[in-house]
Amino acid sequence: MNNPGLPALIGRVLLALMFLIAGFSKLGGLEGTAGYIASKGLPMPQVLAIGAAVLEFVAAAMLIVGWQARWAALALAAFTLLASVLFHNFWAMPEAQKMMQQQAFLKNMAAIGGLLLVFAFGPGSLSLDARRRA
Repeated sequence: MNNPGLPALIGRVLLALMFLIAGFSKLGGLEGTAGYIASKGLPMPQVLAIGAAVLEFVAAAMLIVGWQARWAALALAAFTLLASVLFHNFWAMPEAQKMMQQQAFLKNMAAIGGLLLVFAFGPGSLSLDARRRA
């Protein structure tokens, strides 16, 4: 392919969409998000809910436009790994919930893989990062 910029842009948008929507949803339902965080025994659930919402929304937007995309991707990958272990720990779930939680966990692992590719190889030529270097 002569210019991999378009597939890289599409890939970034598709990766970021999940986080953008989740962040926006969390911002609109902070009480519910904080309640879910509290149900897992984590401290300061309101602060964590706000932090998660802002991180997801801002880092996803950065990934879409390709500004500081490597760092946004790395932050989202770390966040997703932590969230997966804490909230989709299928190995500790009742049998009735294992399959659904395992699918959510594996979906998150796939997203982490894509995010690590952005971190490793950059956002591509159709990005603000590429324009800054030009």
